[in-house]
Amino acid sequence: MLLENHFPEDVRVRQEAYKLVEYGYQVTVLAQLSEKGQARKELVNGVTVYRIPLLEIFAKSAPANSLPGKIYRKLLSTIGYLAEYAYFTSACFVYSCYILFKEGFDAIHLHNPPNTPFVVGAFFRLLGKKFVFDHHDLAPELYLSRVGRREGGLVYRALMLEEKLCLRSANLVISTNESYQQIAIQRGGKYPENVFVVRNGPDLSRAMFQPVPPDPQLQAMGKKILVYLGVMGPQDGVDYLVRALKELRDTLGRNDFYCLIIGKGESVAGLKQLAAELGLNDSLRFTGFVPTADLVRYLSSADICLDPNPSSPLNDVSTWVKVLEYMAFAKPVVSFDLKETRTSAGKAALYVEPNNELAYAKAIAALMDDPARREAMGRFGRERLEKQLSWAHVSRNLIIAYDRLFGHPERITTPGAGPHL
Repeated sequence: MLLENHFPEDVRVRQEAYKLVEYGYQVTVLAQLSEKGQARKELVNGVTVYRIPLLEIFAKSAPANSLPGKIYRKLLSTIGYLAEYAYFTSACFVYSCYILFKEGFDAIHLHNPPNTPFVVGAFFRLLGKKFVFDHHDLAPELYLSRVGRREGGLVYRALMLEEKLCLRSANLVISTNESYQQIAIQRGGKYPENVFVVRNGPDLSRAMFQPVPPDPQLQAMGKKILVYLGVMGPQDGVDYLVRALKELRDTLGRNDFYCLIIGKGESVAGLKQLAAELGLNDSLRFTGFVPTADLVRYLSSADICLDPNPSSPLNDVSTWVKVLEYMAFAKPVVSFDLKETRTSAGKAALYVEPNNELAYAKAIAALMDDPARREAMGRFGRERLEKQLSWAHVSRNLIIAYDRLFGHPERITTPGAGPHL
């Protein structure tokens, strides 16, 4: 497996690797060396992990206020990403050659982003190896979402070409939902039987998905606790959330709430500045990254969980792990009405017109005043995971895909959650 992220910290890749080991496959992961002093090579739960030293060229989140400064930062950021992707792709090739001669392997499994290491998979496919592409993100739509456009240009067309080459060079494609599956078929020209949906399902057997008593300090506030959990980049909509909280306070006259915004990302500095400008510092807190025990306690304390992803070319077709994690804690969710969010959450979420901050605030207020509805929505979400969308269910398709890829007798006859949720 090729992963430009940390292992075993990356949840989806960790769960897939462990599941394949459980079913008798030998798995090696090439991942990034984190800043925590991880070993360059180690065995993790039966998975052999090689870690590639991290290369970061230019800070991607340094703020700039002037137009020339923004252009300069954008240029440096672009150069940095291109250099880092080229380095990671080259390193994957070198490490893969080493592993082939030292240990041998039968398949390359690429987790994007980035897409560039597809050249490694394509090369080894020429040598008779299988190539599996795990389609986590849509690079063309991500680009449009980050630059605030609905239509393409030169960069967009280049990303579309890269994606098409990536999809077509793979023996098998794994998609995170049906929207991505259709993109693989329509844009990538894949046969439907070679595209499998493996959703991002929480592993409910893990201790982190077992609720604990609420945080005493939060409880002592006597307010409704709102929680956002996730990455904070330009496309993630946390700015919509902050402005919606202003509407909740100023337009709807509510002061009986406190919001925890948990996570990190390149937009955090700008979001903190926005919250300060709107006078919200007494109503919310940016926690940054928190240990698992604190995360579980905060989610257990939540009255309402928030998914502010706005409508955009990427968000309209993507599934958000945080929504499923909210459901694991039996929490009601407020979300903009996006196709894949509705597919995942169903009646566990209250949906409002996309990108309408006042409507979002009104939905929060409505749930704040209706504890019975909150409880019913949360119960529905937890049961939906237990019956259909937990990792125990959705991971079946991963094993079906691999068994078919290698011509093994199928050991699982009931597929995981598919188009008919």
